[in-house]
Amino acid sequence: MKFAIFGNTYQAKKSSYAANLFRILEKYNSEICVCREFYEFLKSDLQIDIKGATLFDDDIFFADMAISIGGDGTFLKTANRVGKKDIPILGINTGRLGFLADISPQDMEKTFEEIHYNNFKIEERTILHLSSNNKQMTISPYALNEIAILKRDSSSMISIHTSINGAYLATYQADGLVISTPTGSTAYSLSVGGPIIVPNSNTIAITPVAPHSLNVRPIVIPDDWEITLDVESRSHNFLVAIDGGNESFNENDQISIRRADYTIKVVKRHNQAFFDTLRSKMMWGIDSRS
Repeated sequence: MKFAIFGNTYQAKKSSYAANLFRILEKYNSEICVCREFYEFLKSDLQIDIKGATLFDDDIFFADMAISIGGDGTFLKTANRVGKKDIPILGINTGRLGFLADISPQDMEKTFEEIHYNNFKIEERTILHLSSNNKQMTISPYALNEIAILKRDSSSMISIHTSINGAYLATYQADGLVISTPTGSTAYSLSVGGPIIVPNSNTIAITPVAPHSLNVRPIVIPDDWEITLDVESRSHNFLVAIDGGNESFNENDQISIRRADYTIKVVKRHNQAFFDTLRSKMMWGIDSRS
C-alpha cells in the first residue's frame, strides 16, 4: 500500500512516535510519501531519516491511505488536504482527547497488521460547505467539525438571523452560533452545551454561544437542509471560524451552510465502537473517588 503521512510540526513530543511508525511501514514494504513540511520537521528537530520516502506539497499527492500523527487538530488539517480525493484517513493520537485520531501509539503495530490483512472498516463523515453572497474567502470553506459564527472582539453580542430552507427559525442574540456535524459534536459544539451526536446520523446541530436568552436551546436538523444566516453587529463585522481557520466578514455578507458534495473517510479498527471511545474519552461511569 501507499501511505501519505501528515503530522504535527509544532511539538516534537507529539511526533516522537513517528520513527516507530516508519519502522512498521517499512516492515510491510509500504510505499511512503510525506508532507514536505512534516518531513523537514522530523529531519531537523528529531533527526529521523526516512529512507525511500517521496515528498509532496499542498494537496499534490495520491495514496491508498493517509496517516495523521498528532491530535484532532492535525487530523482536521489532514482532512482538508485530502479533500475530495476519496482517500481514507487513519488518525494516530499523540495529542490529548483524540476523537478523530483515536489509534494510540501503543496500538500501531497491531493496527497496521490488521490493515495489511485488510481487516479494518471505513466510516464516512459529513462535510459542511459555507458560501457567501459576495465574500471571496481566503480559507477553505469546508468543515469536518464545525462552522462557528462569532463576534470579532470583546464588544457586545451579535444578532444572528437564522433561516432553514428559507423559513425563518430565530434570531440568536449571543456571542456566536456553532453549526456542527456529528463528527464535530464532541468538539466546540459540546463545550457550549451542544448535543453529542452519533456519527453517520445525517444531522447538523445548531448551538448558540452564550445566548442572551436562557430559553434558547440547541436544535438538530437533517443535514440535507440549508441554513442561511444574516448577522448584525455594532462593529459591522464578525468572525467565521471553520475547523480552526478563521476569517472576518462584514455584516452585509449573507452566509449559507449546507452539506458538501463529498465525505471524508475515516479508518477504524474492526473492534472500535463509538460508544467505547465516548466512555473512554469522556470518562463516563468513572468513579472519581477511586
